[in-house]
Amino acid sequence: MATRQGLDSSIVNRLGADEQALFFAVKAEFDTDDILVWSGTDDLVIGSDTYTGAGTLLNVSNSEDNLELKSNGLVISLSGMDSTVVTYALTENYQNRPITLFLGYVMGGTNEVAGTLTLFKGRMASLVVNDTPEGSTVTIDAENRLVDLDRPSNLRYTKESQNFLHSGDTGFNRVASLQDKQINWGKSSGSSGGGGSIGEDEYNQSYRNQTR
Repeated sequence: MATRQGLDSSIVNRLGADEQALFFAVKAEFDTDDILVWSGTDDLVIGSDTYTGAGTLLNVSNSEDNLELKSNGLVISLSGMDSTVVTYALTENYQNRPITLFLGYVMGGTNEVAGTLTLFKGRMASLVVNDTPEGSTVTIDAENRLVDLDRPSNLRYTKESQNFLHSGDTGFNRVASLQDKQINWGKSSGSSGGGGSIGEDEYNQSYRNQTR
């Protein structure tokens, strides 16, 4: 556990303590603003961000972590929050927006953060709002970043794909013309003035002329 990426010494020390005060914090990044909530009360500062206490209204599904390179999703639900959260859920473009779950420790009896680690980082896949007499519940189904390894890429080493990624880049402009290009490397020139093989300098000059 101590070799996990992002696990600093403060977390390692807390893991070995007899008493531990754990908390979860969620950062959902919408286009307009970020939703920042944590599983305690009052406000909590992590880095430069201030998280609003949601208490037991914040629920997080089990998060699996093992030695296999495996994509495991996560379900986060938030109940009874103010209208801002519901408005974002109904009006914002949430799909593929980043969401991060932090696990951290607080100093006993305070809201001072002793250390955090990133427990899950991925993207929002679906978002459902349930209205009940007690209030609204927002449920987010998130997918791990590793799910991208299972998705086929439609990009190729072509001019079109390169311009899709970086508009105006000319690095692949000559790829198509090089496909059937015959380069007489080390082959006799067959000229009457004496045979010989094409030299490296001549080859390089020829290649530069073709790619201009």
